[in-house]
Amino acid sequence: MCVDEWVIMVRANELPVVVVGAGPVGLAAAAHLLARGLDPLVLEAGEQAGAHVRQWHSVRLFSSWAEIVDPVAEKLLAPTGWECPDRASYATGHEWAQRYLQPLADVLGERVRFGARVIGVARRGRDRVVEAGRATEPLTVHVRTSAGEERVTARALVDASGTWASPNPLGGDGLPALGERAAADRIVYQVPDPTDPAVRARYAGKRIAVAGSGHSALTALVAFAEPAEQVAGTHVEWLLRRGQVGDTFGGDAADQLPARGALGKRAAAAAAAGHIATVTGFRTDAVERVGEQVVLVGLDGRRLAPFDEVLVLTGFRPDLSWLSEIRLDLDPTLQAARELAPLIDPNVHSCGTVHPHGARELAQPEPGVFLVGMKSYGRAPTFLAMTGYEQVRSVAAALAGDRAAAERVELVLPESGVCGGAGLFEEAEPAAGGCCSPVVRA
Repeated sequence: MCVDEWVIMVRANELPVVVVGAGPVGLAAAAHLLARGLDPLVLEAGEQAGAHVRQWHSVRLFSSWAEIVDPVAEKLLAPTGWECPDRASYATGHEWAQRYLQPLADVLGERVRFGARVIGVARRGRDRVVEAGRATEPLTVHVRTSAGEERVTARALVDASGTWASPNPLGGDGLPALGERAAADRIVYQVPDPTDPAVRARYAGKRIAVAGSGHSALTALVAFAEPAEQVAGTHVEWLLRRGQVGDTFGGDAADQLPARGALGKRAAAAAAAGHIATVTGFRTDAVERVGEQVVLVGLDGRRLAPFDEVLVLTGFRPDLSWLSEIRLDLDPTLQAARELAPLIDPNVHSCGTVHPHGARELAQPEPGVFLVGMKSYGRAPTFLAMTGYEQVRSVAAALAGDRAAAERVELVLPESGVCGGAGLFEEAEPAAGGCCSPVVRA
């Protein structure tokens, strides 16, 4: 069903548009829907706005305040006397949640329900096989709360639940490595807080493995550089699945987000200083316990031993389990919205530049259902808040029947300064005539 067909259906009733997730994109979606005269209902499993953001509270974003505050949300906040922090400065996750997301949720008031976990969505009275009534019957959203289970009837669903709760495992084949679950007490899947004395004490003098090549992994390398230099016995090994470091550190000065380029530069400096040992071409096959430590075994038989702690920072994937009774059209590789996948596939390019997109690319075969935010990217990395805000601006316009606004481009995203078809596997080389011009480095 095309956008125009289901807009007629959803405008014909007064049911709410359910938004799943009270994170940055979900709350922005609610603000845009409200501005369009629609009734949003945000369902959040956590007890606070930005529950996932709060879990990486110590990490500083590489988008400035000017880029992480949605313009329509800011207008909604203005009557309360809220003022944006210094627009040129950079927030931590804690600051973003406390100074922007929570006030926004407070303004939305009863339109945001906390402690409400969505466990399923379906077309009312119909499983995914039934064709009749899919364009006329509303959606039923199944919700679990402390009081039990309930159903919410909705005119449309905007899934902004993100991917943070579904980190990729350590195993090189996309499944947990043999013994990974049994070694759960030695493995963490998020960046530790280096400002926490307890965390610093936990890692000081230890052998640490950091697996991953994205911004989370670079952040961890920077965090461990100081203790690796100053605390005797602290040893960090950086595990890369690719065969060479290549452009892992990013585009440096060519990155149009200066803080993102600076992060890569700092990580590169830590590695060059000898504080961090780099292991390339390592794809984990097994995790073996040796007392209170673990040995990592590669697919090629290499054994890296022993480690006190393993940080698995290999990206995230979408949780699609509670969407099993609605019809989705997802890319078979990335599990992203099919129309969006060619623009973000890391096997094709790594420019960091994505053509602005909205309702048309994000709409699913199920009438009135959209995947937005990080979840719309599936397993692809490097999602910017600005991208999500543009997505929900377009989706809200489409749900309100404003086709022209839904299709209008209102955002140009910054480039990362890295280009090519390097992909995710070690033998891959940048393809000639890639997605953008080569980076020129002085």
